[in-house]
Amino acid sequence: DLLTAEAEAARPDDLILVVRAASAESADAALATAQELLVRRRESTSGEVYRPKTLATAVRMQSGTNLALISVPGRFAAGVGRDALLAGLHVMLFSDNVPLEAEVELKRLALSRGLLLMGPDCGTAILSGAALGFSNRVRSGSIGIVGAAGTGIQEVTSLIHRGGAGISHAIGTGGRDLTQTVGGMTALHGLAALAADTGTHVIVLISKPPSADVAARLLVAARATRKPVVVCFVGATVAAGDGLHAAHTLEEAASIAVRLATGEAPRWPEVYALPAQEAGRLAPSQKFIRGLYSGGTLCYEALVLLERYVGPVYSNTPLDRAYALESAHRSAAHTVIDMGSDEFTVGRLHPMLDPVLRQQRLLKEADNPEVAVILLDVVLGHGAHPDPASELAPIVRRAKDTARAQGRWLSVVASVCGTEDDPQGYEAQASALIDAGVVVQLSNARAVRLAGLIAEAAGSKGKPREPNVIQTAPGTVSLPDAAAISALLTSLPHVVNVGLELFAESLASQGVSVISVDWQPPAGGKQKFIEMLDKLNA
Repeated sequence: DLLTAEAEAARPDDLILVVRAASAESADAALATAQELLVRRRESTSGEVYRPKTLATAVRMQSGTNLALISVPGRFAAGVGRDALLAGLHVMLFSDNVPLEAEVELKRLALSRGLLLMGPDCGTAILSGAALGFSNRVRSGSIGIVGAAGTGIQEVTSLIHRGGAGISHAIGTGGRDLTQTVGGMTALHGLAALAADTGTHVIVLISKPPSADVAARLLVAARATRKPVVVCFVGATVAAGDGLHAAHTLEEAASIAVRLATGEAPRWPEVYALPAQEAGRLAPSQKFIRGLYSGGTLCYEALVLLERYVGPVYSNTPLDRAYALESAHRSAAHTVIDMGSDEFTVGRLHPMLDPVLRQQRLLKEADNPEVAVILLDVVLGHGAHPDPASELAPIVRRAKDTARAQGRWLSVVASVCGTEDDPQGYEAQASALIDAGVVVQLSNARAVRLAGLIAEAAGSKGKPREPNVIQTAPGTVSLPDAAAISALLTSLPHVVNVGLELFAESLASQGVSVISVDWQPPAGGKQKFIEMLDKLNA
């Protein structure tokens, strides 16, 4: 009922304020306060540094600009990305909902010019120490990453850091890069760049299982780098050998990479007896796991790993369509939800920034007498919520109190993806969650295993699926020319930011040279006029 007639008639450049209040007086007061704050903001920003209106002007204003970070709405993103590539810039395209055909066109354009295009839907990258998008603060080192998985990259880079090694670069590809249609164009370009980079001695390749043809080409290309390559296709197994090292989980990928880079495997603590302790507190009615994830790759890893303990799991992003939820807002049996998917993020911030929907869902699940375990990820780093534990801890306490009042025990298990050097601080976040009664694990894989073991002890039966083994193929693949990428891999990038100002602020705090464009939708956002402009510019 908040979508009023006036709101439906709004244009893309209109600002909509809608209030639900107990009385007309309260509504008027709220609107008056909002208008006052808007006026104050306008007055306070009048002395700010000039922000150019166009990408071209920004490039002229900032000497040495070589990378565009784009986070505008999806229907405009391809046009901005094309402009950046034609201006000779490498691109990180954070925006999602970009048409697949536009992605293919942009990647072909980038390759033809020797430019790196990360994305669309690329949330994470680290270039020469600069953390772009949602990224963690990690030490520099000799391990390079190519990943079609944003939180997958975050998990691996954070674990590598906590395991004592460091990252040279982490190149995100976007989630569709390894599909048959796109063909792994960015992944191949990224492998070529890391192969040529003298500071990278070990490479990690991360993705959900690619299409068979793309997987075969990638593995041949990985061998062609002549560097050890750790391959983690979450949910699939790669035949190791000839420089390739297979990892089944993101934690295992990090562990193998640390061993290859330093000569020693990381010493991470083991957890004993917890499953039996937690399961022993459950009421007879409690048997199900409810996973509430903010990270898509971490959610996928949970779905894969849980099957061996509890059998198939329901989800809004299931491994098998037979276990697709009728509604992402209603769980069934064992359920794991990706709360960063479109049905939860349309019109609101990603749950890494705005945790309200996940908090509400947690309380709802805690009230269900059949729920035994709540499984969570907590993602730290640049771009994420400044203090997620302060939001989550009181909700966990309420959830546990709800269960306790009904004569039940509620297990809450979580992993914290991040490092002590992140703005939020790993230890402070983990400690706050532990104080609230959360069982915090080193990695997502360990958190999932613990949740699975608790459910197994409560009576669930596992049903692991047949292993998906990806074989390496004979032959050769010519790696793309990566010479033009070398400047990105030898010094901090000079960035033009088009979209979310949060990303520019994050880069500036890291000492990265960045200029922001005061971007507005072309032609007032009217699709008919945009198409006319595109034809004129073709």
